[in-house]
Amino acid sequence: MSAREEVLSRIRTALGENRPDVGVPRDYRTADERPAEQLREVLVDRLEDYKASVLRCGPDQVGATVAAALDTGLGAGWDPASVVVAPGVPATWRPDGATEDDGRPAVELAAFAATLTGVAVAIAETGTLVLDGTPLSGRRAVSLLPDCLVCVVEAGQVVGGVPEALSRLGPTAPLTMVSGPSATSDIELQRVEGVHGPRTLVVVLVA
Repeated sequence: MSAREEVLSRIRTALGENRPDVGVPRDYRTADERPAEQLREVLVDRLEDYKASVLRCGPDQVGATVAAALDTGLGAGWDPASVVVAPGVPATWRPDGATEDDGRPAVELAAFAATLTGVAVAIAETGTLVLDGTPLSGRRAVSLLPDCLVCVVEAGQVVGGVPEALSRLGPTAPLTMVSGPSATSDIELQRVEGVHGPRTLVVVLVA
């Protein structure tokens, strides 16, 4: 018996056989009626408020905009070999010479300066990008260890709220939710970035 099963077994024993069947209320909003363009503007506003950078482009300009995003995150003259790419990222998005993640030990990913991934969904109301461990998003270590994260968000991936986002995600998927660059504050409220993940987040919004 696992620890989880043991805890749940003790709870069931404590409640007894005649425990009430309490339904979970589901009357919260599950969809957002705002126009798609308005949702994208809300997402950009939230991301920028969290100190992320957002670059916009059309579907045929993703590769060039990703390069500009890496200029933003790494500075001019960055080395393509220092960029690791999630394996499902389309070839047209990738910088020439970038390294595809091949499942190497996670600690080796810290040697890369930046990561390029797609996302599973983006939540406008909370300014959150959700990566779900698929080839497009990459494994969790890819998005957490390099110091700069570049995420490509396509227009159809932007939803209004959390319930709508969760309805698009697998219930057992290893979700990573990114709301701005990694940051924390000490007891004196001094903000420190890059402690738990990338110090820099650049989002390429394709619409």
